[in-house]
Amino acid sequence: MSTQNAPPNLLGDYLKDRRARLDPAALGFSGTRRRTPGLRREEVALRANVSATWYTWLEQGRGGAPSAEVLERLASALLLTPVEREHLFLLAQGRPPAVRYEASGVTPRLQRVLDAFELSPAVVKTPTWDIVAWNRAAASVLTDYASLAAHQRNVLRLFFGNPRVREAQLDWEGVARFLLATFRAGVCRAGANANKSANVEALVAELSASSPEFVAMWREKDVRTHGEGSKQLRHPVAGLLSLEFSSFAVDGHPDLTMMVYNPATPDDAERIRALIAAPATPPASVPVSVPVSVSA
Repeated sequence: MSTQNAPPNLLGDYLKDRRARLDPAALGFSGTRRRTPGLRREEVALRANVSATWYTWLEQGRGGAPSAEVLERLASALLLTPVEREHLFLLAQGRPPAVRYEASGVTPRLQRVLDAFELSPAVVKTPTWDIVAWNRAAASVLTDYASLAAHQRNVLRLFFGNPRVREAQLDWEGVARFLLATFRAGVCRAGANANKSANVEALVAELSASSPEFVAMWREKDVRTHGEGSKQLRHPVAGLLSLEFSSFAVDGHPDLTMMVYNPATPDDAERIRALIAAPATPPASVPVSVPVSVSA
């Protein structure tokens, strides 16, 4: 086959480009007598623990489809960023790699996005339903998370262990099932399978020991996504509030989801405005609700 008719070697070109960007001296290789910048093929092969001949074939487009394990070693050898690692897998296998669950923080930019929703309670949560960021409206309408210790800012713990949270729900059982179904799906999607993640396993064990209702619902093994929909809650000051919600993945952070609750009517918006303007009631130490929703 002539080179003019050969398909583009996107994977090989990408591997060549990435190794050319690496500093040999910084990685413990001699930087002298090199005709081209970056690492040599045999040096990448050594770092990835693969055959130099096979790696050469891979760059030349005749090494066959590498396995996920080999791609992980190449990504490590080439010091790829998460997005570069994903691109490598897409080129080699036509699909992204398995997601790695890594608890990440909320950037100041993301917090400013939350704060921009003045009358819409907004939170950022992890797959285990830890609330890691919130805005002023969320503190007024849902829970004053700042008054809670970090381990208490968990919706599962609040929902199955706090009577005030139960009272705020019009359909506690329905919302509880929704919560556990999204929890089960979320931890698996983020790479934190309940059978492998110590944090998930410990949380499930804790809730199983304290709540027979959790045990019964957890055995059902239902899965759901957050999506969008509606929620009603009984607020001890504002009364019945109707909200519409949407959920958003935080790009580059598979462990984070942003949930935004908009007032369903102008009357709901005015009641939320009054809550935000008023002194904190009920006492900040008592949660009044949690950001759990049932789709319409």
